[in-house]
Amino acid sequence: MEESSNSSGKGFLLLGFSDQPQLERVLFVIILVFYILNLLGNAAIILVSCLDTKLHTPMYFFLSNLSCVDICFTTSVAPELLVTMNKKDKTMSYGGCVAQLYVAMGLGSAECILLAIMAYDRYAAVCRPLHYTTIMHPQLCASLASTAWFSGLVTSLIQCSLTVQLPLCGHRKLDHIFCEVPVIIKLACVDTTFNEAELFVASVVFLVVPVSLILVSYGFITQAVLRIKSAAGRRKAFGTCSSHLVVVVIFYGTIIFMYLQPSKSSSKNQGKFVSLFYTIVTPLLNPIIYTLRNKDVKGALKTLVRGNVLGLKRI
Repeated sequence: MEESSNSSGKGFLLLGFSDQPQLERVLFVIILVFYILNLLGNAAIILVSCLDTKLHTPMYFFLSNLSCVDICFTTSVAPELLVTMNKKDKTMSYGGCVAQLYVAMGLGSAECILLAIMAYDRYAAVCRPLHYTTIMHPQLCASLASTAWFSGLVTSLIQCSLTVQLPLCGHRKLDHIFCEVPVIIKLACVDTTFNEAELFVASVVFLVVPVSLILVSYGFITQAVLRIKSAAGRRKAFGTCSSHLVVVVIFYGTIIFMYLQPSKSSSKNQGKFVSLFYTIVTPLLNPIIYTLRNKDVKGALKTLVRGNVLGLKRI
């Protein structure tokens, strides 16, 4: 018998790793530590980018937006996942699942666009250094960041609204770590060809197109860097861009694996670990890579900490 997904009387059974209790306990600790570090690291980037005038540049403006997206994206998944993993009853309310569906989809899509914008910013900085401040003026930066957030909102409203309209089969067992569109679609009792086609188109727009633009940008960047005569200049340019490229490869690689592969081509646990990677691990890489490999951010953090210590001593 079919059930309408709009009947909110029943929740979903979020199975996660409940069939492997020992693994679940280990993952609980890892996810908790990663989540706390993610909050602290990304919050630190936002804080120093706002307080240090030296970091009031387009690069750190977009980096602050990326950190904000990462905090919200991880928070939409990690707390509920930790609560579910720590209790015997794995039930998640219908409203909670739908809210998570919309928020995670919107923020994930916004990050896809934001990373492409950051690649364009690096292209302008390396390939057009003399015109960089003219090209990346504050109004354009604000417009580009707004476009990333708005595009995530639009695709979330469209994709998730189509998904929650699907009538579900008798069971509501989600063999996954959180409520995600491809997983919900698999529970439907009707033909989901249209939903799958729409999801594929959205994936191409938010994954394949940005990745293609990023690769083109870095092709031009590589050519420009190789023309730099100074070895120190080449190292600095490659160092700045390689940090962004590492985040791009890991983030897009795992999401493309999840959204663009055939639905039956991977094991269930494989899909869960991939989702864990781009919702929990990748957002932590942003502060690690940008702080450990960036002298400006490290210097700003030291100045901020030193100022707070001196202020406490005076008190």
